[in-house]
Amino acid sequence: MVSRRQFTKGSAALAFLGLNNSLLGCSQKKPLNKTPTSSGYGPLISDPNGLLDLPAGFSYEVISSLNDPMDDGLVVPDNADGMGCIGLDNHRVALVRNHELSPKHLKSAAPEITLHQSKKAFDTNKQGVALPGGTTTIVYDLQKQKIEQQYYSLVGTIRNCAGGTTPWGTWLTCEETVRTPDDEISKSHGYIFEVPTDKIGLCDPVPLVDMGRFNHEAAAVDPRTGIIYLTEDRNDSLFYRFIPNQKGKLTAGGTLQALVLKHASKLDTRNWHHKTMPVSQWYEVSWITLDNPQSPNDDLRVRGHEKGAALFARGEGIHFGNNELYFCCTNGGEKELGQIMRYQPSAYEGTEDEAKHPGQLQLFLESTDKSLYNFGDNLTVTPQGHLLVCEDQYTAITKNHLRGVSPEGAVYPFGKLNAQTELAGACFSPDGSTLFVNIYSPTKTLAIRGNWTNYKA
Repeated sequence: MVSRRQFTKGSAALAFLGLNNSLLGCSQKKPLNKTPTSSGYGPLISDPNGLLDLPAGFSYEVISSLNDPMDDGLVVPDNADGMGCIGLDNHRVALVRNHELSPKHLKSAAPEITLHQSKKAFDTNKQGVALPGGTTTIVYDLQKQKIEQQYYSLVGTIRNCAGGTTPWGTWLTCEETVRTPDDEISKSHGYIFEVPTDKIGLCDPVPLVDMGRFNHEAAAVDPRTGIIYLTEDRNDSLFYRFIPNQKGKLTAGGTLQALVLKHASKLDTRNWHHKTMPVSQWYEVSWITLDNPQSPNDDLRVRGHEKGAALFARGEGIHFGNNELYFCCTNGGEKELGQIMRYQPSAYEGTEDEAKHPGQLQLFLESTDKSLYNFGDNLTVTPQGHLLVCEDQYTAITKNHLRGVSPEGAVYPFGKLNAQTELAGACFSPDGSTLFVNIYSPTKTLAIRGNWTNYKA
């Protein structure tokens, strides 16, 4: 079994695999090396139901679908995106599921949603109807393999894309928008909200304003420090961290900062026009504090870059474990097929001594072949310490996959979706037995089970 710590050590082997080693020289053009591959869990088996192909020994079950009735009198909404799995006891979990919906989706939603009014809605349209974006929560019994409860847990937000779980058992849901009041809405949006799992029903919609107002994508919490790392879905995005005033008390405010590569101010990590960031090379980092994090001008990334912050290509899914994190840059790389970044925080992260012992950033993977890895979005880590990435590419001929990435950086297919939509929200149960994943539209949430130890290099 490969542990998450072995993932950290094993990935150092990238330097010897020659993955995109043409990036090591910026002055001359060299042919791109092929993306390394492995056998993974074996070839994918065609699904007789035509939904999701998986390797032999794995199976899925649809546990929740669009317009299923929920316990609060509403129905399951569409556009299921990021999701987190939080343990409630030794056999029950809470799946908190984002819904990337905007006011326009009220026109096509089920009547239960188009007429929904609530004092706990963060925002409403001019008719007082709750905006349909937000989260639904599924209480699922792993032993009985059945849903116990299902309900809206946050409503009135816009384009809830991804987010992240916290060590204290909540879900951070992120709005991927910077809309301001107009004919359809009455409040500014672009915030993160915290959704508890210890209460049934709608939570109080409190925007965590100090975490910034921008095109939020995903969040990951370092349990040691309580610092939260944030991605931004823009072609010229930054990588952020939020240092809370009180660990675990996000409403108490804090400081928002952006990552800078030491000795490489304003570095463009996207590698679109120049091979500025080679695969596997480590860079020491520093962080700059951003003022006016609630700026109405959608200019945090612009001001941050002017002060030296590095640029990233559409920062999306992020996962933290064993004192390091990985995040996807969806269209990064010379071929614009996607990158995965890896960050190791300082032992003194967020303190004055950090400057003497800085954190480090590495370009862990850059795809050179769209048939092997194409537009990685949400990601998680398997029980064997491999990354598992949801692809998010929409073309007439593309089928989105769940892509595995081994500790050595080798890519393999784990699942193929046989529909013109995306997989999202991949997350494991605390015991590692069950992978939960969403099909974006029409909404379906799947539970996938199998022999996770059956990996073959």
